[in-house]
Order: sequence, then structure tokens, then C-alpha cells
Amino acid sequence: MAWGGDEDRRPEDEGEEELDEVDYKTQKDAVLFAIDVNESMLVQPPTTHSKKAEKDSPIAAALKCAYQFMQQRIIAQPKDMMGILLFGTDKSRFRDEIGGRGGTGYPHCYLFTDLDVPAAEDVKCLKLLVEEGEDPDEVLVPAKEPAAMANVLFCANQVFTTNAANFGSRRLFIITDNDNPHGNDKTAKSSAAVRAKDLYDLGVAIELFPISQGGKKFDVSKFYDDIIYRDPAAEAGSLDELKTSKAGDGLSLLNSLISNINSKQTPKRAYFSNLQFELAPNLTISIKGYMPLHRQHPARICYVWLGGEQPQLAQSETIKVDSETRTVDKSEVTKAYKFGGEYIHFKPEEAALLKNLGSKGLRLIGFKPRSLLPTWASVKKSIFIFPSEEHYVGSTRVFSALWQKLLAADKVGIAWFIARDNVNPVMVAIIPSRTPDEEASETPFLPAGLWLYPLPFADDVRNVELSAPPRPADELTDKMREIVQNLQLPRAMYNPQKYPNPSLQWHYKVLQAMALDEDVPEALDDATMPKYKQIEKRVGGYLGEWKEALADKAGALMKNRAVKREAEDDDAPAAKRAKPAAKAAGSQMSNAQLKQALEQDTLKKMTVAQLRDVLASKGVSAVGKKADLLEKLEQWIEENV
Repeated sequence: MAWGGDEDRRPEDEGEEELDEVDYKTQKDAVLFAIDVNESMLVQPPTTHSKKAEKDSPIAAALKCAYQFMQQRIIAQPKDMMGILLFGTDKSRFRDEIGGRGGTGYPHCYLFTDLDVPAAEDVKCLKLLVEEGEDPDEVLVPAKEPAAMANVLFCANQVFTTNAANFGSRRLFIITDNDNPHGNDKTAKSSAAVRAKDLYDLGVAIELFPISQGGKKFDVSKFYDDIIYRDPAAEAGSLDELKTSKAGDGLSLLNSLISNINSKQTPKRAYFSNLQFELAPNLTISIKGYMPLHRQHPARICYVWLGGEQPQLAQSETIKVDSETRTVDKSEVTKAYKFGGEYIHFKPEEAALLKNLGSKGLRLIGFKPRSLLPTWASVKKSIFIFPSEEHYVGSTRVFSALWQKLLAADKVGIAWFIARDNVNPVMVAIIPSRTPDEEASETPFLPAGLWLYPLPFADDVRNVELSAPPRPADELTDKMREIVQNLQLPRAMYNPQKYPNPSLQWHYKVLQAMALDEDVPEALDDATMPKYKQIEKRVGGYLGEWKEALADKAGALMKNRAVKREAEDDDAPAAKRAKPAAKAAGSQMSNAQLKQALEQDTLKKMTVAQLRDVLASKGVSAVGKKADLLEKLEQWIEENV
């Protein structure tokens, strides 16, 4: 495709409401871990010789999970905030700031790490507690009586209100194995429910990560059903059951916790909101667009000045100057296009009119069978769209009807699409995707709905002449088919969520080591590396048979060619067979043949390829035209033969 850079990125002076694509992709997130510290959470698993046996206590697994979460966020999403609140501890601490309430206002609540952008010192302190087991302040000593959940939730409320008042996403992660912290105390339950409602009104989402031990089921109906507010709209219709991490069943509790927490991804901000989708005259609905697939790469977040005692963030400033180093005001700068060797200047309003090809929106043009959509037509990443009821009531019902009809008829829609003002219009195919749990779904890691698939214009397609590749032997193809069938991924599908980018992860590991004054790791776990043992186990025998078949086929082919060449030599006239010096292939000529060719003046009949072959075999430079090559070869023969 002759497609340029990402046109979603536009200069800053092309509109006041312009936003970079990264701004649409995600939003700042504040996460506070609330980890229960009680006797059962501190119990070490029984010692066994099994490699799959549990090695961490529930509290250690929870802290390691928080540590890994902090490691990911400190570099991958440096603007996000994170904190750790331990509740049920014998000691109490809220904040050490002057004028703060200390720990007396929230008994048995210990704010181990305040909600803030993680700093290197925070990571070091948590690492000492997690990996070294150092607890000089004895923060992991459980209290004799459990903490009141109303105090825990109110403490979290104060932390979010103070530190992350304007964040778009605020979440409280509760990790506990106690499904009924207040027993039959209805007053305490009611008080905790009121505090949870306050957090919900504040815009804080409470996520529960329960731990079940000893075969005992975690019953959320006893207490947490009144604490957790589930929003079906936010989950896009997903009403999955609450995932419980089990300890002692051979599955690593740490991995289970990390998997459950990673499933609660940060809510993505819409690429566009409340865009008009015109299906027919006088039939319009509103939609939102998202970018679920976005390439991540190491990016410089900011400049750092290292000239002082401590590194400091540098503030950049851009000034435009002319050839005489005079500062040029913004009003003096005009835009111009080069046409016919001259520059044609345009006023800002004239330049805006040139780019105005219609108002933003999505307009359906028609339908085509899905089979007519070629794979090579993908020129940019697709946009996931979802209905919005904010401007047009009933959008969800119409959107759902269109989605179901496209799936049933196996067709795609063709539409005219302008995402935002001052953006070039594109033709898109509207492709339906199935629900992730359906067997026919080709992308179970992506949501069900409609996708805008950008299509190329005629100017974007290059004419490339493709020659037919050589066809291999049928026997080799059949044997290779068995090998490929036994090496397919699970469900014959590539799931990108299982394969982190190794170069990106290595970049983050090095930065993390530099920030924490640690040794740079020697290697990184690369999930993209082939699993050679499994390959050998699955197809080792097939590969051996295929190699033998290939060797037999190659040997038979070489033998046939040799027989054919001998037959041609026998049929050739005697005059031609008497001149081997001129016709022999380059490096196959002996010194005697070269001497004879020089005396008979037949070297000039050799091709350039043959001359270069001879010179290369003799260790002489084979660069130059034919006359130069002849001179080099004649000189070598005179000196060495």
C-alpha cells in the first residue's frame, strides 16, 4: 500500500479542539489496593515437593501482585497513580503530613503507600517487603479485632478525594479471603454500605478480588453484594461471574491474582463520542468509537536535565526566528503550497476551507458480500464502534438490528467516514464481529459489535506484477501439511494478549533497573520464542521423514540433470568438445585450461560472470568492467602459471 503516516496525528495549529490519538486511547487511572491483613491471610501453604505447589501466603501473593502492578505502571503509564492500603493491621497510619489526622481517625488502617505517581523509593520499599521479607515497622501484624469496613472505605474516600480529584478513572481493589467481616452486625454492614455508596457517587469503582482457601467457597452474598456496584453498561453487556483466586489447588495464587487484576483493564477513552451515523435519509443514530488495537513503542515522555545535584524535568519552549535571528510572531507566519515552481500563500480561513470536505459523521452508502472484501485492502487499523443513547434514544436497538442482519447475511456495509473536523474522509467497510464465546468467533479477545475497516482509494494501490512461485513436489507438500497441522496455535488462532512485545518489555526492564539502581537483567522471558521441545515432541518424526524425502528428491533431480548433461556432451560436435577452456564454467577451469585459453586468445569469449567466478576463486578482486576483468585475469595467469 502506498499509504503515508498516521493521519490521525495533526499539527497543533489546525484547530483548537484537536486531540492527539494517544489522548483518545486511554485516560489517567488511579488505583488503590486495599489488602486484608488477618491470621488466615498470613498462613503459609504446606511444604510439598511438587513444582506446582503454592509457595506464597495469600498476603505475600497480594503484595507481589501489587508490586508487579506498580512495576508495569511506573514506566508504561507514568501518569497513573497507585497506592497500597493495608487494613486489619495492629498499627494504624493514615498520613504523616502536618495537620493530618494520623492513624487515629481510621483504626487498623495502615496507608503503606499513599496514592501518587509511583516513585523509585516507593518501589524499593515495597520490594524489600515483598522479596526480602523485611518488615521493620511490623505492618503485617494483624489486629485482635477486624477493621471496620466503613472506616476502610471512608479512608479510601479521603485518599481519592485528596490525591485524584480530577482523574477520569478511579478504582479501589479489595483483596481479601474474609467473605463476612462483620458477621451478624447489621449496623456495621449498613454503615459500610453507606460508605460504599459514597464512593460510587464519587465515581470510584470498587473491584473485589476474593481468595478462597481450604476448599471453602467465597460467598459474596454475605457482605460484598451490598458493597460492589456493578454497571452492566460499563461492562458492555458482560455479566460474568466474579472470578475467585483459589489457594492450594496447584494453581499459583499469585498468577491467578495477576490474571484477574489484568482482566480489569483501564477503561479506554472514546476515539470519538456521539458521532452521527446516518443509515438512511431521516434515520440517524449516535455512536462512539474506540481503538482497541494500537501499536505500542518506546516513547520519550519528557526531557530530563542532569546538570544539577538531582535530575529535574525540563520544560521545553519553542521560538520561531527568521534568517536574522529575529523572533517571528505567530501572526506573521502564513501557509503556502508550491505549485508550478512558485509558492501560493493562503490565509488561515482559506487553508481551512481547502480541508473542509464535509461535516464529521458516518454515512452508510450500501452493502457488499463479505467475500468481496480482500485482505490486502487493510491500510490502517480498524475502529470499534458502539451505540450511544445520549443524543438519539433507540440507537442501541437500531445498531443491534444492523449488527445481527450483517452477521446473518454475511455482508459488510460500505460507508463514508469523517472522524473529526479537519480530517481527510475515508471509505470504510462496516464489518460485524461475533461474541467472544461463540465457537465461530475468529477474535475471542475482541468485543462483539461493528468495526470500521478503512479502505484504500485508487491512488493508494500500487500495480505490482506477481510471478507465480515454483510449485514444490506433491509428496513434500503432503508431508509438510502434516507438520503444519500439528504446530497450530490453540484453536488455530493468534491471541495478542498472550504475547508481550519482547523489545518493549526489554526497554522497560532496563529503565526500571536504572531507576531502582539495580543490575540490568541478562535476558528477558520472550513468549515469542519457539518452544523447541514441544516442536520436537509433536513433529520430530514428521520432520525427519520430510528431510529424508527432500534428500531423495534432490538426489534424484541432481542425478537426472547429470545424465542429461552427459547426453548433451555426447551429442555435441567434436569441434565444440575441443574447446573446453572457453566454455568451462568459471571456477571449474584448471590452471592449464586458463593457460591454454590465454595462448589461444579465447579468454575474451568468456562472459563477465565467468570472469568474476575465476577471479574470485583465485583470490583476486572481481570488481570492474569486462576489459578490467580480462586484464586482471591475464596478469594473474602470466605471474602464477
